[in-house]
Amino acid sequence: MKKQKLTFDSRIDYALILPVFLLNLIGLLVLYIATNHDYPHRLAKVMTQQITWGVAGVILAFIVMHFNAKMLWKFTPVLYGLGLVLMALPLKFFDPLTVAATGAKNWVYLGGSNLFQPSEFMKISYILLMARVVVAFQNRLKDRLFKDDFKLILYMFLVTLPVMILLGAQKDFGTALVFMAVFAGMVIVSGISWRIILPVVGLVALIGGGIIFLTTFDGGRDFLKSAGMGNYQILRIDAWLDPFANAQGSTYQQAQGLVAIGTGGLVGQGFNVVNVSVPVRESDMIFTVIGENFGFIGASFVILLYFIFIYRMIRVTIRANNQFYIYVSTGITMMILFHVFENIGANIGVLPLTGIPLPFISQGGSSLIGNLIGLGLVLSMTYNHIPVFPHDNSHYMPIRTKRSRTDNTVL
Repeated sequence: MKKQKLTFDSRIDYALILPVFLLNLIGLLVLYIATNHDYPHRLAKVMTQQITWGVAGVILAFIVMHFNAKMLWKFTPVLYGLGLVLMALPLKFFDPLTVAATGAKNWVYLGGSNLFQPSEFMKISYILLMARVVVAFQNRLKDRLFKDDFKLILYMFLVTLPVMILLGAQKDFGTALVFMAVFAGMVIVSGISWRIILPVVGLVALIGGGIIFLTTFDGGRDFLKSAGMGNYQILRIDAWLDPFANAQGSTYQQAQGLVAIGTGGLVGQGFNVVNVSVPVRESDMIFTVIGENFGFIGASFVILLYFIFIYRMIRVTIRANNQFYIYVSTGITMMILFHVFENIGANIGVLPLTGIPLPFISQGGSSLIGNLIGLGLVLSMTYNHIPVFPHDNSHYMPIRTKRSRTDNTVL
């Protein structure tokens, strides 16, 4: 059967684009407020750069939207390899001042400035390869046995290991958490038995709880440092547990962020009113600007936009009739969801600070462009949707209800 003719408008998911458009506008607004108060001499440069990055991201998203599953499947290994090469660059080309301030070598520094953060683009390449690995593995099976789940986890781990090694060398723990969240989402959707998942979740919770407990006394801190945990990471846990314990020292950023959000009250202080000093509020702490200027109502509106966006991505994933697309969309959804959850949670004191930006709002070209490319991938699922699939055995094509190699029934 031939692919059905669809108009351009009918192939675009505008309900997915609208919340992203509004979030970008809000991002420019609050970035203006933060920069105008903290770096007024750089206001024009910062705003011009952010708009330029946004336009570049939209163009790339539009291009990616036209890539069908077959094309993405073909080029995924190349993109993954290129991503690993780019991630190795910050280990050689880094700014000592940035490393001293953040503790991480995650920016490529050339020509006197930090150019880009390779891990933001690696997230997309990683999601694509993970999706390809899962689909290829599942379509080689006639009947899936319990032992096959362990094989699949091994393959997924082998894809993840090089990324984690490079992130460990960069000492970028926050970004590593994002990749772990994507990995977890892929594992759950791939149908791996809960007899494997639940013990792993329990072990992770036990380790996390143990680390938190060890930070509460000197002997535990010394053990964590000897195990390779950075002092700045321990201080961030301190700031989370008691943000006002050393409000003029190590917990200053967390304490000031909470004060800024608290002063916003219900409706905020008003546009361009900043009375509380918050370090790096143009990036990791951007949500404090929203809370201080627009209050609980403004902050809730931003969270609602993220909720709509994530809901639309989940809806697209559920309605997809293509295995490869389903896993790609799952990865993008987990990436955005974790960024939002961690950034806002850290700003309001629910979670420790990890240096993760707020999607579409925080300053930064790498993050903005990477997230817009992710949007383009999800949009491609609708744009390249084929209402009726031909009967073939292509492993990036429709979902099968069983492991049969001839049954092309769409769920």
